Amino acid sequence: MGTKILIVEDEQNIVDILAYNLKREGYDTLAAFDGPAGLQLALEQDPDLILLDLMLPGMDGFDVCRRVRQAGRSTPILMLTAREEEADKVLGLELGADDYITKPFSMRELLARVKANIRRVSMTPPASAPAERSEILQLGRVSIDRERAVVSKDGLPLELTQREYDLICFLAAQPGKVFSREALMEHVWNYEGYVGDVRAVDVAVRRLREKLEDDPAVPAFIKTKRGMGYFFGG
Repeated sequence: MGTKILIVEDEQNIVDILAYNLKREGYDTLAAFDGPAGLQLALEQDPDLILLDLMLPGMDGFDVCRRVRQAGRSTPILMLTAREEEADKVLGLELGADDYITKPFSMRELLARVKANIRRVSMTPPASAPAERSEILQLGRVSIDRERAVVSKDGLPLELTQREYDLICFLAAQPGKVFSREALMEHVWNYEGYVGDVRAVDVAVRRLREKLEDDPAVPAFIKTKRGMGYFFGG
């Protein structure tokens, strides 16, 4: 079976357009037209990616996203929203969505984001993969075991999402080097030549700091270079 994408959207015409274009790219598609059905398919069918509308009957996209993550699923979630309010977009990211795209969107942009998120997951080694020699990056109080995809602080493993893990690995590989938000969207989110909204980076950094730092308000590891970007300074 090929790569499977779940579309959770209550407008039939949008579902039809998305399904048609995704199938042209070689993806298999599933569709749900309300929140409860979307959640059920997400948990039962284990899709490779979820396109999730925010405004849904029965259960909104926020709740669907929350419950998918509470169930321990790391499936990439790309939220579809007609809303312009920043708070709604940030809330979706805080609940565990990987990114969002605002309607109306170009099909070219949506397909690029779908491909980037699926490629990112396919490049990630399973955490349980056996290893004869563990490749561990030691950075003071923080260590990154790349073979097992585990980040530890003071010897204790941290519960990170896949995005948070990718972010700290990228920054820690070049400590002290500052990366702009656009560069992080390109290298960590895999969005080539990214130009656009970069709030997803700020949300990911904030969530990572909450798990990694002694005091997230005064970060010692993931630091900010004002007006320029972020860097690993541990």
